[in-house]
Amino acid sequence: MQKDLKQLFGQAHGLDEKSVEFLTKALEKNNLPGFDYIEYKQSLGALMAMNMDEMTAFKSAYATAATVGLTKEKLIKTAEHYKSILNSEKQKFDAALEKNMTERVKSKQEEVAKLKKQVEDYLAKIAEMQKKIEEYKSIIANADGDIQASIEKIESTKESFEFALKSIMNQIDKDIESINQYL
Repeated sequence: MQKDLKQLFGQAHGLDEKSVEFLTKALEKNNLPGFDYIEYKQSLGALMAMNMDEMTAFKSAYATAATVGLTKEKLIKTAEHYKSILNSEKQKFDAALEKNMTERVKSKQEEVAKLKKQVEDYLAKIAEMQKKIEEYKSIIANADGDIQASIEKIESTKESFEFALKSIMNQIDKDIESINQYL
């Protein structure tokens, strides 16, 4: 019967075969016992295949079905039953789709957001390091001048000290000479 249901419901142009097969299997699995909408649809399909016009096919299939106790009310009620089966399958499909969306899409979106944040953090660190590099370059550029100034100051201090030392030593030497001369 599955093949019949696929032929009955899956003839519209452009339908996804996998989806049609899934949905018609659900209908088959939940087929009510006895002659109902599914069997009526099969009879209707057979009549339409004989190039019967639609109104005649509907009336002929119903006339045959009425002989086994099918009423218009039962036909509509069972058609509604199958619609509810399909709606239930849609809810299951939507839940599976949402789960798939969460697993494949949302997790990727979260990963992308996390990576963007990490990139921002890295860029901030790079900017901080570039600032330090510039500071260090400035220190290095000024270092030669600072070093030369320090050398000059040290040399000047050395000269001043040695001059003072020499002067005091000269005074002491003179005093020793005078002591030796006068005493």
